[in-house]
Amino acid sequence: MMKKYLLVGAISALFVAGNANAVSMNIQAGKHYTDVRAGLGNPNAGLSFNGNWARSDHDGQVGSLGTKFALPLGPFSASVGGKALYLSPKDGDDGAALAGGVGLNWDILPSLSVYGEAYGSPEGLTSGSKSYYEADVGAQLTVFKPLHVNAGYRVIEIENSHNRSNNKLADGFYVGAGLSF
Repeated sequence: MMKKYLLVGAISALFVAGNANAVSMNIQAGKHYTDVRAGLGNPNAGLSFNGNWARSDHDGQVGSLGTKFALPLGPFSASVGGKALYLSPKDGDDGAALAGGVGLNWDILPSLSVYGEAYGSPEGLTSGSKSYYEADVGAQLTVFKPLHVNAGYRVIEIENSHNRSNNKLADGFYVGAGLSF
């Protein structure tokens, strides 16, 4: 009986997203790094899936596949998610990580929102490196559907084992643009 309730709850969670077939693409560029993202589902309501590839000019690259669940609360939404990451720091060993994270989004106007999210992976869930973390805070403006632009501040860091210097793939302001269908 309990399994039926869990199944109904899981299926209902998929329908919380008003637009389950939404597809988005985004590219961000900051000083010495580039981040390319793609997503499936509404990232601010219900279950969504995402992937990204970030590359630093000096400190390596990282790729991820993830999922998150967001609960809309009026103009706000809160999310919890997880990512499987491939880590390739310049100084250190290639490896993988499982990271968990949280996020918040506030739709100030229909075309303007501010957002923030943070993900981290401790030593026990990271191979090849000691730990991984990332944080992103910014604003997004929908110019016209489906085009949006965004700007913010991003940090991506891979902490090396073996007492080498850490690899900061991103640590600064960025601008970006994308499409959401």
